[in-house]
Amino acid sequence: MQITYMGKHFTRLLSLCNKMSQAEKKIETSITQKLQEHLKPAFLKVINESYMHNVPKNAETHFKVVIVSEEFRNMPLIKRHRRVNELLKEELSSGVHALSIMAKTPDQWTDEDKIEPSPNCRGGFGK
Repeated sequence: MQITYMGKHFTRLLSLCNKMSQAEKKIETSITQKLQEHLKPAFLKVINESYMHNVPKNAETHFKVVIVSEEFRNMPLIKRHRRVNELLKEELSSGVHALSIMAKTPDQWTDEDKIEPSPNCRGGFGK
């Protein structure tokens, strides 16, 4: 009987932790949802790189987006970036300080392993 109770308690605790984790990733979740909805990507990875910068713990200020979408076909790179920036204008105007974008067509994309790590922060608050 006690094991069942602990199981239910543990399940509720996991559910609560998951909700808290989702709340902490509000901007990352918003970026992901908007890009999925509007660009229907074949591949999408949103990486929060804020930890690499001089910002508070759990900040959501620096992101890298790797997106592969058929919509980018016959579109110059600058227009791909503009499209992503337009979709994320709300996030960019309310806390996102930096956005790195890798935007490719399915023909240009070969493997997730080609995601290059971003360079270390070279400045910022008091450095």
